[in-house]
Amino acid sequence: MNLTSETTYPSEHAPLVLIVDDDAVSNLMLTQVLQQDGYRVLSVDNGQAALTACKQELPDIILMDAIMPIMNGFECCQELRSAYGITCPPILMITGLNDSESVEFAYDVGAVDYVPKPFQWAVLRGRVRWTINAHIDHQKLQQTLAQERLLRQELRLLNQQLHRLAAIDGLTGIANRRVFNETLGNEWKRLRREEAFLGLVMIDIDYFKAYNDHYGHLEGDKCLCQVAQIIQTCVRRPADVVARYGGEEFALILPHTDFEGVIHVGKMVRQQLQELAIPHAASEIKPWVTASIGVVATIPSPPNTSKSLINWADKALYEAKNNGRNQVVAHTIDGFKLMDSLEDATTSVAS
Repeated sequence: MNLTSETTYPSEHAPLVLIVDDDAVSNLMLTQVLQQDGYRVLSVDNGQAALTACKQELPDIILMDAIMPIMNGFECCQELRSAYGITCPPILMITGLNDSESVEFAYDVGAVDYVPKPFQWAVLRGRVRWTINAHIDHQKLQQTLAQERLLRQELRLLNQQLHRLAAIDGLTGIANRRVFNETLGNEWKRLRREEAFLGLVMIDIDYFKAYNDHYGHLEGDKCLCQVAQIIQTCVRRPADVVARYGGEEFALILPHTDFEGVIHVGKMVRQQLQELAIPHAASEIKPWVTASIGVVATIPSPPNTSKSLINWADKALYEAKNNGRNQVVAHTIDGFKLMDSLEDATTSVAS
């Protein structure tokens, strides 16, 4: 018989063949043929020894005799499939049993092919070579798929981080202007359909340029972060959004909040600033950081838009600044008047 190999492998990368056969002659002949074909070969004489050998190093293919002492090939095949799942090496069942029931059972327990004894060496070598190459290709495919899954997972994480970076103000950690604009537009549409109130609070730190000039920009950044944290403590509902509108200006979007609600939140922010009393020696009104606050609430309806709400809140904010700062001003269309009982605070109504 011609034992010339059609495929050669570098010795350090030669596939490993595990022969499991209690027939010493068959074992020796298989070993010699497969070694001449360039494979590394390990042989054992029963299924239990095969399980132990696989724990040492998983072979690239297993040639398994069906009938052996201690543990037969069918049982060993089942154990291997159960232990290694999709990573289990391909198993060629080699046996003198040629009845259809045995052949069918071999496939049922997980064998990929069935080679009867006595061997036709050309057929056996061809099936070994084809099965090993298919197994190696399958492993490479699995590795490629695993790498792609890992890359997709990393990409999802990067996209999440980018989305977070695109949504969060880098200094204060609250929502940025882009998120504010998107959220306000979406809430306007939603509450227009629901015919429910949408509230907006605009907050501007008084004399913040003077604060920066006096304390320096690093302290100014620290002050902005402190104010952002204060504002966040004044809202508790998941739908409420606290955003940095720009510079020293902040905004709160308050769905399902009427005039009493927005004024209450505005007064709460002002009170918290007063209680924290961040020193502001350059302020012209108080020795601590204060804010001018404009609030508005409306049920969205045409011809108004979300920009109308921003415009009304801005007008109220500038009214607060023009009236002396450190106060809450509500912009109303119907002239709704509010009384403020907060100590050392001012609430005005701008129509």
